Amino acid sequence: MKEPLRQQLEFGLKQMGLHYPVEVQQKLVHYIQLIARWNKAFNLTAIRDVEEMVIKHLLDSLVVQPFVDGSLILDVGSGAGLPGIPFAITSPEKQFVLIDTNGKKTRFLTQAKIDLKLDNVDIVNQRVEDYHPTVDGHRIYFDVITARAYAAIDDFLSSTSHLQNEGTQLLVMQGKLDERFKGGQYRLFESHKLDVYGLNAERHLLEIKIK
Repeated sequence: MKEPLRQQLEFGLKQMGLHYPVEVQQKLVHYIQLIARWNKAFNLTAIRDVEEMVIKHLLDSLVVQPFVDGSLILDVGSGAGLPGIPFAITSPEKQFVLIDTNGKKTRFLTQAKIDLKLDNVDIVNQRVEDYHPTVDGHRIYFDVITARAYAAIDDFLSSTSHLQNEGTQLLVMQGKLDERFKGGQYRLFESHKLDVYGLNAERHLLEIKIK
């Protein structure tokens, strides 16, 4: 089953103007097969069919990657690792932190990191509001912070404010476009309509930066 899935993925990527080596595509397929396997006990996603996962998990995440501008990325509310794991597989030169409060999901992410040999990923089981990373006593700020399934933009902005500096890029993935947020110190940098091959639904990306 792995090769037909890889071919499906490769075709979809080409339609979206994205190109990754075969070994990278194979690792992406391995990842959704892990989700499918763990899903039976851990209920990681409502999607059960792996062919559907190629579209709704892999292509739907990777369509955003061209907008990611930075080398240290935080994926908030990562769940089953979306979009963080696909990003990490296709950008091994960048560093990723995947944070989620659900212990079952972070256990899956930890095992996926091991199975996929992702040395560029750290998994955090914690509320993002309580996450205060440091290196040698110095506070860490992220180049990019992503959210794929956050309830409200204002909540996302406020809960991650301590992890942002003036250069931080905030990427909010949405279905129907909703640009409403209080603003404050933020400005809407740009909204992007996304075309996900095989997905018959609206997809948008909000790119937000500090004023």
